Amino acid sequence: MTVGLGEFGRIRAYFAPLAGPGGLGLLDDAALVACAPGRQLVMTVDAIVAGVHYLPDDPPDLVARKLLRVNLSDLAAMGARPLHYLLTTALPASHDDDWVARFASGLGEDQRRYGVDLLGGDSVSTPGPAIFSLTAIGEVAEGAEIRRSGACPGDRIWVSGTIGDAGLGLAVLKGGYATLPAAQRAALAERYRLPEPRVTLGPCLAGIAHAMADVSDGLLADLGHICEASGVAATVAVESLPLSPAAAAAIATAPEARARLAARARLAAMGDDYELVFTAPPGADEAVASAAAEAGVPATAIGTIASGEGVHLVDEAGDPVAIDGTGYRHF
Repeated sequence: MTVGLGEFGRIRAYFAPLAGPGGLGLLDDAALVACAPGRQLVMTVDAIVAGVHYLPDDPPDLVARKLLRVNLSDLAAMGARPLHYLLTTALPASHDDDWVARFASGLGEDQRRYGVDLLGGDSVSTPGPAIFSLTAIGEVAEGAEIRRSGACPGDRIWVSGTIGDAGLGLAVLKGGYATLPAAQRAALAERYRLPEPRVTLGPCLAGIAHAMADVSDGLLADLGHICEASGVAATVAVESLPLSPAAAAAIATAPEARARLAARARLAAMGDDYELVFTAPPGADEAVASAAAEAGVPATAIGTIASGEGVHLVDEAGDPVAIDGTGYRHF
């Protein structure tokens, strides 16, 4: 019988090397975090569950990187710069020392990429499935945070990057879209497994965006959160949704124009893109373009904010486009 490192052995071997100064070598049950004058700490927590947020056979390093990135995306949506994180793991016995080592390696890779460090956390066992919870901590200048509640009638609606890739990627990983070229199928799968949190763009939009959220549950669902918090309505033009070449190719497999329009609309309800959806006044187009260029991420205007409530998807003629559901819901 092989004896593993055990809880504290794993912490010493795999996670203590990831700790920053505030983590105190992971030798204490709490960490120390300083906050510079004139700055505010921004904190968020998200959990991912095997079979719900990632496929059980996904590589451990990619699971770790997705876990970190979905939380960094929440910080980006407030315009915050990421600093630290806390981690809790609930692992079944099948996740041995090698699995944990590969998981920690993925965390280390993205720590270097995003300039964050580990402060501490907890590790427990479970009969399954594996569950991970990560609390991310960032900072923003006092009063510079971008909340969901600031959208105003007349604002233009923008979204970063492209929409629908991650949902299509999950379908690819489950065997769908087999007729797409291998490179396009791989690109879509990558977008599901490894999102790109817009940590550079978010802070660049401070003073420009009136309201912002990240696209985790689906563009329409997360835009709906902005509308609800702000007490406004949104209209989104389905043809304006920015698509990657792979997503455009997937839509093109639909047999006729009406089916292709419906397929495009469904992309707006797919989750896991982790792009930023935000509103800005109509005179801010140049400032938005400048911020997007500085961050190296495209931003596309997709609609407008008006008085009222709800999110309305329309076609090129302005007619409503029906869609079943606006995004992912756990309950």
